Amino acid sequence: MTAQVDSENQSRSIAAVERAMDVLLLFGRSTRPDLGVTEIATELDLTKAAVHRILTALRSRELINLDPVTRRYSLGHAAIALGRAYLARTDLRAMAGPELRRLAAQVHETATLSVRRGDTRMYVEQVVPDQELRMEVSLGIPYPLHAGSSSKVILAFLREEEVEGYLARHKLAALTPRTITDAARLRTELAAIRRRGYATSLGERQEGSASVAAPVFDHDGVVIAAVSLSGPGARFKPRMQAEAPVIVEAAARLSAQLGYHGTTGDREP
Repeated sequence: MTAQVDSENQSRSIAAVERAMDVLLLFGRSTRPDLGVTEIATELDLTKAAVHRILTALRSRELINLDPVTRRYSLGHAAIALGRAYLARTDLRAMAGPELRRLAAQVHETATLSVRRGDTRMYVEQVVPDQELRMEVSLGIPYPLHAGSSSKVILAFLREEEVEGYLARHKLAALTPRTITDAARLRTELAAIRRRGYATSLGERQEGSASVAAPVFDHDGVVIAAVSLSGPGARFKPRMQAEAPVIVEAAARLSAQLGYHGTTGDREP
């Protein structure tokens, strides 16, 4: 009898922990800055009394905060510290590795990861397909944010004031005859990139190449990187548009691993 009671108590304890985790995870994936008891109860199909008990327990560990005026709840200091600890240990290159390998194997073109560094971006990883004629990039070399698909897709999803600051600080130098060097034309191009969620390039950074890139966002919705597919223009140009959804989906999966749960369209400035 005692063993049965202990088992029932253990089951109830596990269920209580699972409900508490569900509440905490709801705050993590919600696009709203705070939540009310009724919203939580409705979303998770719990009673208001159960939600109150869970929130009280989470507040005692500073995982949840309560605004005394609005009576609404938000993530607390302890939860934010956990998120920062995870991000501090996150190796974006290692995280992107499986996606890059999948892309290269599926499309049979070079898959790359670029990260932003101030007013530049640089390739930090690539997976090259088993093709006799193929594109290879140089890792660790900074490139301007207006030349090439990976650069443009990062620039497009920066805040408007950041874009204007970049244009004010830099002459749009040509890396090839196809590089966009007119600010008005570049603004039009960036708007189009934001609408469709990806960027393309035909020889803008390197002559004879074709590429398509999509943005990677962190947990705050800030664009921090880009994934791209590139190949010889004669071979890849006719396929770029068809392969765009593949690169967008891969970038979205990376963004989700970093804690971003929106969509590319949500990030239009």
